[in-house]
Formats: sequence, structure tokens, C-alpha cells
Amino acid sequence: MAIGKWTADTVDVPVELTFWGVRGSIPVPGGDTARWGGNSSCVEVRHGDLPPLVLDCGTGARALGVKLAREHARRVHVLLSHLHADHIFGFPFFMPLYAPGTQVRVGLPAYSEDEARERLGRYLNGSFHPVRQREMPALAGYLAVRPGRVLELDGWKVTPHRLNHPGGSMGYRVEADGLAIAYVTDTAPFAQPGEGLLAGEEPQPAERRMLAFLQGCQVVVYDTMFDHDAYLEKMTWGHSYPEYALALARAAGVDRLVLFHHEPDASDQELDERSARFGHETAPRVRLAREGETITV
Repeated sequence: MAIGKWTADTVDVPVELTFWGVRGSIPVPGGDTARWGGNSSCVEVRHGDLPPLVLDCGTGARALGVKLAREHARRVHVLLSHLHADHIFGFPFFMPLYAPGTQVRVGLPAYSEDEARERLGRYLNGSFHPVRQREMPALAGYLAVRPGRVLELDGWKVTPHRLNHPGGSMGYRVEADGLAIAYVTDTAPFAQPGEGLLAGEEPQPAERRMLAFLQGCQVVVYDTMFDHDAYLEKMTWGHSYPEYALALARAAGVDRLVLFHHEPDASDQELDERSARFGHETAPRVRLAREGETITV
């Protein structure tokens, strides 16, 4: 689906990912999370003069929205992985939605634009939040996001991929001028313990589909909310762990893996320890998402 046209000079310009929220389930700002960040999921993707692309609108979207409003962004694309509260907390506080002369288009998993509008409208209905959709003057329209159906968004090419999460979730492969990143949250592994890639076996069918989705990406941002033991206790919660993300990224030939959607109880010290444990990896290189940090591709 093509949305408008955008002419920009992006030759030899990098793609930049900035993390405005890196936590899962619930925002936890405070002294114990000050260094790695406590806001819930929100990632800004930029490339030259293309319109900003926003992946999820957790509480990190509030500060991002202030920045975009100050930049006088005239077109903004927002893609929501799913509608669990930690991924949309910040949407009504996203300042570009109220800026005159701005157009914000929102994509989310749905079969039609009407369904997309209705699904988000269940949250913006005056009960869960006082602001309704009709009170957002810059909300220019909705996109129905379906697995495998490519979106062409003003120079961005976005491929959605179905993930493994209660209620459903969508991962996004984002490409521009030969550069590719993937945003994969929220999702459990695509194989049971003792099966597939991490067991040293042939990948399961769902793993093969994910590998094809990730191949050729320079950077993959992946849900690693749990450690392995916590995952085994909470297998139905729809989140993964670093060893599994690393196995997928390695098999797909990914350059860099970013561990994301940190567990809300994980303190800065615990994330320091996780960073030290996985930071020595070289194939792929591994780092943890840190709020306020920008990665250049």
C-alpha cells in the first residue's frame, strides 16, 4: 500500500534508530532504572529527509512527540506492533497528533482501515482515556497491517511479520536505500524447548519463516524480556530470552542484535550484568537497548 509521495535526498545517508522506551509490560522510571531507562516501548527510525517512522507508542512516545513537534515534522508514520497497554500508553500524549498542519498516519494489525480505527478507538473512547480520536486534528488516517503485505510509506518499505504473542503481535522489517532493520516485539520463541535452532536441530517451520524475515538486516531489535529460567516458568506470556534471539540472529547472518523490551523488575545493575554477559559476542555483535541512545546503520 503506497501512502502519498515523498521526494528526499537520502543517498549515502544512514538509517538511525533512537530508543525512547525500552521496557516491557509497564513503565518503571526511577532511581533503579535511570541508566538503562524506564519508559515502555517506543523507537524512532530516521533516514535523511524521509518522514519519521515511529515503532510503538509506549510511554517513551511522549518525549519523542515533544521533539518532533519542535522539529515541525509535517508527516509522521506510526506503526503499532499490537494494542497491549504498554505499547499504546503514550499514544494520546504524542504531541504531533495535536499539531496544526501535521499529518500522522497510524498502522496496526487489522484486516481493514475501519477495523484499525475501531480497534484503537476502544482505548480512545472517553473511558480509558479522556481524549477521543475525533479530538486529534492531525490524525490523518489508518493503515490495516497484515502479515507479508508490504507497506510503502513515503520512501520507507515495511514488511510485517506475524509473531508469537497472546492476542497477536506484528514484527516489522524496515528498509530504505538498501539498508534494513527489523523490530521484533512482543514474541515468544518459534520452537518449543529442546526443538529447533537452539537445540542444534533443523529450524522449525515458524523459525524458517522468521529467518527469511531477518536475513539481510544490518540491525535486529528483539524482545528478550526474560532470562532462560524465567522463560521456562512463563512460556505462555509471549516473550523471549537472549540465547534464543542470538541463535536466530546468528543463523540469519544479522550484523547487530539489540536486546529489547527489558523486564520491569530488572535494575540497572542487572542490565549491566546482562550487557557484560552478551556484549562479547561478535557474530552478531550484541548490545542492550538503552533509552536515549541512537544506533546508526
